[in-house]
Amino acid sequence: MRHHFLTAAFACVAATAAQAQTEMPFALDWKFEGPAAPYTMAIETGLFEDKGLSVTITEGNGSLDAIPKIATGAFPVGFADINSVMRFKDQNPDAPVAAVMMIYDKPPFAVVGRRSLGVEAPKDLEGKVLGAPPPDGAWAQFPIFAAENDLDMDAITVEPVGFPTREPMLAQEEVDAVTGFSFSSTLNLERLGVAPDDISVLLMADHGVDLYGNTIIVNTDFAEANPEAVTDFLTVIAEGWAAAIADPEAAVEALLEYNPAADAELETRRLQLSIDDNVATDFALENGIGGIDPERMERAIEQTQTVYEFQNGVPAVEDVFDDSYLPDASARMLQ
Repeated sequence: MRHHFLTAAFACVAATAAQAQTEMPFALDWKFEGPAAPYTMAIETGLFEDKGLSVTITEGNGSLDAIPKIATGAFPVGFADINSVMRFKDQNPDAPVAAVMMIYDKPPFAVVGRRSLGVEAPKDLEGKVLGAPPPDGAWAQFPIFAAENDLDMDAITVEPVGFPTREPMLAQEEVDAVTGFSFSSTLNLERLGVAPDDISVLLMADHGVDLYGNTIIVNTDFAEANPEAVTDFLTVIAEGWAAAIADPEAAVEALLEYNPAADAELETRRLQLSIDDNVATDFALENGIGGIDPERMERAIEQTQTVYEFQNGVPAVEDVFDDSYLPDASARMLQ
């Protein structure tokens, strides 16, 4: 009799524990590729569960894809381009969405071309065909890149392309260059047989573009009701990146649970590129992942203003980025 009572008691405790888990489905910006490995690793190693969070992860279809998902409350947390969030908030001032943790301190926005097609420098784009997916975060920032490099947009033929056809069209010489994330387009081209020394990568951050990149975003209604859960979520995101930096191969092993068809070696390279070029910057290594430099953000807002007319006034830094949910810097160190 006592045995049955204890069994029932344990079942009750387990049910209560299960109920206590906060559901936090997470909307990615893109497919299950290398840069998503820190998140899948955090799930597979139980880091979220240890914080009382039940996190599932859903792939996306571009840097803008997660924004309406978060704004409508379909997802409480997501991953998106902060510059697109800034414009979305300007156009939808009451939308309950906020950027709360910077991941790509140096954005991967790039123009990727082929040297054999005459694309090695920004000016080379004049007289050429540029393939650009309309929902692409890099394409959204291209006007700033063009302005900073004094490009004649009338001399560039812009061809809207789909994400699946972007790199194949460049590989087949149907376009001369494409906009995209540096780590994605570069390795996709190599996989399609384009020689690495024929690929030119014009990282916008190296050519006058002073913007930030992708950030964790939250539904602010959810965040206000669950502030501790959001801070715990961000703490685990930092832990996931630190673990992936320490052991990229193990991180990609976790990724393969979500994308079994992925090439482990290729995705490990892609993850490492994102770490080296976008995440583990001098600023992030010194201050921890997730925060921003307010002065730099002011410059980014000013730069955005040169190509975008704000409908509801130029936002302040705190309107663009909310650091109030971030854990202490000691919990966000990458090494």
